[in-house]
Amino acid sequence: MTGVDLGPQTRIVARLAGSVTDDQLAGATPCPGLAVRNLLGHLLALSVAFRDAARKDLGVTTDTSPDAVVPDIGPGWREELPRALDELAGAWREPAAWTGGTRAGGVDLPGVVAGAVVADELVIHGWDLARATGQDYTPDPAALDAAHGFLLAAAGDPDRGNGPFGPVVPLPADAPLLERTVGLSGREPGWRP
Repeated sequence: MTGVDLGPQTRIVARLAGSVTDDQLAGATPCPGLAVRNLLGHLLALSVAFRDAARKDLGVTTDTSPDAVVPDIGPGWREELPRALDELAGAWREPAAWTGGTRAGGVDLPGVVAGAVVADELVIHGWDLARATGQDYTPDPAALDAAHGFLLAAAGDPDRGNGPFGPVVPLPADAPLLERTVGLSGREPGWRP
């Protein structure tokens, strides 16, 4: 079984990151306690970790919990992040990435679930970055569908208010899919810095 091509979404995230100015790096994001620079550092780390998870190259990058440290960027992040995003997309184009088991964030999980998790990470953190820096954002439709499906399954019964990343923000069934997905991630779709 293979999943969604993450390439279109990784290119969207790379474009958003490429438009971030140095003045915006200290700005607030929808992620509590993370400035834009920390969000970019998280995107870089998760790109490497999920690239390695796709390759089944398990070790330090796949064993480290995302909560272990506050992520940050180094001086070469403008070159490193797009490269890591490209490598991530390439690794998940391999059918073997979606089969068998793997590990990410110190958690063992099926490859197909890891692929859904990284689609969610890319879609939601793309939204976070766009909101934090005042950019327009339209995620890749296939990645958005995968992220929504993952979050919906992880939330169980969203009416009970339990999501994998915080309390679900309830939205009407006819709200746009991106807003419903953001709400399932525990974020307020109307968030502004």
